[in-house]
Amino acid sequence: MEDFSVEIRPKNGLLDIDFKELWRYRDLWWLFVKRNIVTVYKQTVLGPLWYVIQPLITTVMYMIVFGGIAQISTDGLPQPLFYLAGITIWQYFSSCLTSTSNTFIANAGLFGKVYFPRLISPLVDVTSNLVRFGIQLGLFFVVYLYYVIFTDVNVHPNIYGLLFPVLIILLAGLALGFGLVFSSLTTKYRDLQFLLSFFVSLWMYATPVIYPLSTITNPKLRLIMSLNPLTGITEAFKYGMLGVGQFSWSMLGYSAAFMVVLVFLGIVIFNRVQRSFMDTV
Repeated sequence: MEDFSVEIRPKNGLLDIDFKELWRYRDLWWLFVKRNIVTVYKQTVLGPLWYVIQPLITTVMYMIVFGGIAQISTDGLPQPLFYLAGITIWQYFSSCLTSTSNTFIANAGLFGKVYFPRLISPLVDVTSNLVRFGIQLGLFFVVYLYYVIFTDVNVHPNIYGLLFPVLIILLAGLALGFGLVFSSLTTKYRDLQFLLSFFVSLWMYATPVIYPLSTITNPKLRLIMSLNPLTGITEAFKYGMLGVGQFSWSMLGYSAAFMVVLVFLGIVIFNRVQRSFMDTV
């Protein structure tokens, strides 16, 4: 009987994840990451500069609307610094969620022609968005250093800033989990694609991106805000990097537990749908 170096078997369990197989396909993973980075702004004049222009324009709009017209507090920080901190965190999450939620539909042609671990596609989206996040984080630190060096603004980074890698993992996990669930559901219910874009826009306003959590004084509303797993992450980032905000181990622990359960649920649904999604896409 002839021996094969690679044997493709059907997944029997809903939680079957062959990590060794994912590692064997790491070159394909990296190839897809490079493809995503190159094709986003291909044939554009400014190219990757859009990664900087977009948050700058968004920051200016927030300064005019929320800082100027609405007069929303920024916890005593300069508006550009406060808004950039929230935008940097939020845009990484929203970009990952939007791209991963379209996994099956966007890759239907590829999935129907060649085999590779389907989980690679959403993982590629989460990984490639790190490049955009890194550029925007660099912009945030440029503005940060400007205010620290050339102004007398009291910015107090602290030891909790060392949790930054953990916060990114939590953000990526939450985006991946939600993306796996939505991508699985949209194979059958296409309306969810339109609902998701609307939902993400509203979700930002339920997250302390453009306002500090301290402005929420109503106990019931504050409890609802605390149920948002992104609240603890956003506040922890601002507190660790800027010294403002409300750091809470319980909120961060809740975000971590929520992320683990969500990724677990997302993988279960994803593995179930990938068996027959070509019949519905």
